[in-house]
Amino acid sequence: MDKFSDFPTNLTAPAREGAVVTPNDQTDLAVLPRALFVGQGGAVAVNLAGGQSVVFSGLASGTILPVRPRRVLATGTTATAIIALW
Repeated sequence: MDKFSDFPTNLTAPAREGAVVTPNDQTDLAVLPRALFVGQGGAVAVNLAGGQSVVFSGLASGTILPVRPRRVLATGTTATAIIALW
């Protein structure tokens, strides 16, 4: 039993779900995440929920990137083992 299951999910609560991200220049993520976990460091290129395209460079392995990306782009992304958290 999860004694915390009655707490609401919001943007400040810990993530309750996650999915492996396959960077793709054409396809949005199935769920708008609250953050990305970067398993193997590098750069992550994203289209953010607000419409901007940015590249986060020099990310270390194990970084949690607190952004809401609509899409993780293959072009410009060198990091691997990326997990979307929501």
